[in-house]
Amino acid sequence: QVQLVESGGGLVQAGGSLRLSCVASVSIDVMGWYRQVSRNEGQQRALVARVTENNSTTYADSVKGRFTISRDNAKNTVTLQMDSLKPEDTAVYYCNAFDITRRNVYWGQGTQVTVSS
Repeated sequence: QVQLVESGGGLVQAGGSLRLSCVASVSIDVMGWYRQVSRNEGQQRALVARVTENNSTTYADSVKGRFTISRDNAKNTVTLQMDSLKPEDTAVYYCNAFDITRRNVYWGQGTQVTVSS
């Protein structure tokens, strides 16, 4: 079982910055971040950004140019730098990891990001 431990998040004013980090217990192919407007089960999680082991990145259109995802393979860590934050970025952010070989998906516990206007 892969464990994902998140840190970062919090409250910031619009235009500000926050950084999220996630450490995986083992090396894993794809790591990224999803967000969910609330923790209610009916809410779907939407991709924010993801990065592969060879540093190929994918971003949601809504965050391109504002967020930067990076990973440190030696430390099994993925970081999301969020700049120029907007109130609509407010959500619970979940670290995500995907094992391509086993087709397994893993989730962190979620961290709240709140952007005030």
